[in-house]
Amino acid sequence: MLRMKIDTALKAAMKARDEKLRVSTLRLINAAIKDRDIAARGVDRCEGVSNEEILAILAKMVKQREDSSKAYEDGGRPDLAEQERAEIEVIREFLPKQLSEAEIEGAVAEVISEYAASGLKDMGKCMNALKERYSGAMDFSLAGALMKKALG
Repeated sequence: MLRMKIDTALKAAMKARDEKLRVSTLRLINAAIKDRDIAARGVDRCEGVSNEEILAILAKMVKQREDSSKAYEDGGRPDLAEQERAEIEVIREFLPKQLSEAEIEGAVAEVISEYAASGLKDMGKCMNALKERYSGAMDFSLAGALMKKALG
């Protein structure tokens, strides 16, 4: 389970006295998961979030850091931008291998033909299918743009 893998990595990093950035990033990941656990408990009294939800949390954390890194670069703070990119690398260790643009194009084309999608009205169900199949492994903003171009 992904949650245990993250916990194990945190314990190993702390024992090895790894760099502060790795330990702090792993702690941030755990905090984000625990926050989601607490929110889910209030709604449906479940035991915790699923692996799919953890993948979504990690993907969101990567996206936030990419945005921050770009903002720091634009603001003339390359040191902070580099720190954000280093955190991204730690987070990506727990995500599935990211698909290339060509692989995303292929997946989009496959879903469009599978659902016999013919226009933008079919985009929602096609994107949902992609999210079910490729959660955490695909840049969905790129996939959405490619889907819109193919259906539009």
